[in-house]
Amino acid sequence: MAEQEGVPNANPQIRMQVVAQFIRDMSFENMVAVKGLSASEVQPDIQVAVSMDARKRPVDHQYDVMTKYRVTSKNKVNGDVLFLLEVDYAGVFNIEGVPDEQLHAFLLIECPRLMFPYVRRIISDVTRDGGFPPLNIDAVDFVALYRQEVARRAEAQRAAQQPVN
Repeated sequence: MAEQEGVPNANPQIRMQVVAQFIRDMSFENMVAVKGLSASEVQPDIQVAVSMDARKRPVDHQYDVMTKYRVTSKNKVNGDVLFLLEVDYAGVFNIEGVPDEQLHAFLLIECPRLMFPYVRRIISDVTRDGGFPPLNIDAVDFVALYRQEVARRAEAQRAAQQPVN
């Protein structure tokens, strides 16, 4: 269907290009090796926390998207930390055609979703290379994380607007 003169296209073409992906920062601490625990004393309980951020770059249509993964494995027996892995993974994206009111959600849902398989592989490799079985983390629901963050910000804004008694 041809675009009518003077009438903008109702469905603009979205273009997304990954310019770069990289580890910004990473830390792995193997507390089992430090403390000298035996395998029979270890019953791991693994927690994964994910946070995200995005910002505009000086170049037109380019954005930095950062995801932070904090993986903590604790011993169910006594609560001691077995290992701690922190990975800050970033991507540079060229994005065009996304309406301004949808751009924030697009950056914090679609971009991290695209980067996830690479981060998952890094986490698996680092835990294996760090002396543990490779950890293949479950898929992350970036839509739910985005909604939680929007709700948290809205609540913080409401709290800030409440009059102090």
